Amino acid sequence: MADHSAQDKTEAPTPRRKEEALEKGEVAKSMELNSVAVMLAGIISVQFISGSLMKLFSDFTISTYLNSGTFNMTVESFPQQFRGMLLKFTAVLAPVFIILLITGIGANVAQTGFFIAKKALEPKFEKINPAKGFKRILSVRSLVEALKGILKILIVSLIAFLVLKKYIADFWALYSASAAEIFSLIGIVLKDLGIKIGVVLAFLAVADFAYQKYEHQKSLKMTKQEVRDEAKQYEGNQEMKGHIRAMQKQLARTRMMAAVPDATVVVTNPTYIAIAIKYDPSSGSDAPIIVAKGKRKIAQRIKEIARENEVPVIENKPLARTLYEITDVGMQVPVILYQAVAELLAQVYRMQSENKKITMGLSHA
Repeated sequence: MADHSAQDKTEAPTPRRKEEALEKGEVAKSMELNSVAVMLAGIISVQFISGSLMKLFSDFTISTYLNSGTFNMTVESFPQQFRGMLLKFTAVLAPVFIILLITGIGANVAQTGFFIAKKALEPKFEKINPAKGFKRILSVRSLVEALKGILKILIVSLIAFLVLKKYIADFWALYSASAAEIFSLIGIVLKDLGIKIGVVLAFLAVADFAYQKYEHQKSLKMTKQEVRDEAKQYEGNQEMKGHIRAMQKQLARTRMMAAVPDATVVVTNPTYIAIAIKYDPSSGSDAPIIVAKGKRKIAQRIKEIARENEVPVIENKPLARTLYEITDVGMQVPVILYQAVAELLAQVYRMQSENKKITMGLSHA
């Protein structure tokens, strides 16, 4: 299909267009929102473990200085000592990593919902095409992303300058401070810096998400011709499905009519409904089976085939209506109707016995 300019795409996307975009993984999503959510979650979670982290640093420093004279660093001892230190830090930082992982996943799901885009996982050589890659670099979208990056750097730099300027006097006093006081001031500054930068970037991220959503909706818009083509394709598919369903019904009806000559009896309404019942004890089935059923013209055809093949046609309005409502072709007669159907079969067997006697009498005469 030929490319269309943005001016031609004036129609809202159809549900099918949205579904196709979702299958390709084309959704409105802001990576800025993910980054800010992870950053703020990290700042907040670190606050909860700051005491344990400071104690770990303190114990490590004290232990290092106290044992510096007796510490024997060899090729054999270093891996074990390094593993021990790494395990201690991992035990303290593990909750933070878990929180960051959950936050990152949650931020993605919150924006797009949970789905698996199979088509997005398929390898496409056009993604590594240098010509198309160069075209993407020079696109309007890339220019917008570059401007956003420059804006973020300027904002973060300004906030960092203002925060550090506020604590400049405290920094000058650190030459006479203890290690605990130095770490405490660094923690306060980082917390102040992180929260202020995080809040500002959060506003930018929300604005970026709104922009990404606008761009996504804009990219999904369709031309009038595309809407017409999709409608034709959908209608064609519906017609084909309808044709297939009609053929399936016709085949099922043909098979059903072919089973009527083998029926034991046909019970009728008498003109509106016809149900063909087959009972064959030798088949291993204890219950009679519905082999055909229908209304109006189908019912008339069932009765015609039954009479042509000398299958008894008996009128029983309540039984015919009940069987039609609660059974389908191929089903056994329900237990609650065993008595009524048994009486019907007994009537058939009596009729067949009487006809046999009359035939034998005529043959002797």
